[in-house]
Amino acid sequence: MDKRILILCDFDGTTCLNDIGNQILNRYAKGWREIDRAYCANKIGSRLAYLQIQPLFHGTKREMTDYALHHEKIDPHFQPFYQSCKEKGIDLKIVSDGLDFYIASVLRKYDLQEIEFYSNRVVFQSNATLSIEFPSPRNGCHLCGTCKSTILNFYREFYDLIIYVGDSYSDVCPAMIADLVFAKPILSEKCRKNGKACIAYENFRDVGEYLSKFLEEPAGDEESPFWDVATRQGNSRHQENL
Repeated sequence: MDKRILILCDFDGTTCLNDIGNQILNRYAKGWREIDRAYCANKIGSRLAYLQIQPLFHGTKREMTDYALHHEKIDPHFQPFYQSCKEKGIDLKIVSDGLDFYIASVLRKYDLQEIEFYSNRVVFQSNATLSIEFPSPRNGCHLCGTCKSTILNFYREFYDLIIYVGDSYSDVCPAMIADLVFAKPILSEKCRKNGKACIAYENFRDVGEYLSKFLEEPAGDEESPFWDVATRQGNSRHQENL
């Protein structure tokens, strides 16, 4: 297949099987759950949620990084999946509404620091407090800390096919405009309610096996179930987001 392909992967719950961000909040930001309930109920976006949670944090960068490295559970199939993508000439980037320090630390732990990632940025203070910044580009929407849809749309002119791999609420908007979507249950249910086709997966072995078959099919093969999904998703690319 002579196509330029980009895979955008979520981090917490996707690249890592557990949600490290939530575990860090549980440990170092007591009282954050009430704010999170408002976020999950779509009453506030993640950007405002982070700004409200920010004063609750208490801990040093070393403490939080060590905690993340001790508790992370990276998908054991992610490294071979990434290597396979490199061999096939497929680009992969991480887009996360999590925090930069633990993402960078986990990637370094597995010698994956070359992977470009987008996330929210933490500035640690000397008194064990911190502030959260939102450096990722956005097009007029300020709901999410990291606007994954803006990032996806930025890469449109550089790639023929953009594949999204995610699991939860912050992945809904980019999933609606991706050409091919791999989804875990929460994201899958959101896709279903919005009429967006997606492919269920448990880990990156599943994603890799599907893509291997997908890439073997001739583009535009009307009888191919793999291209059928991509075509249906591409046709709904401009559907309104939630």
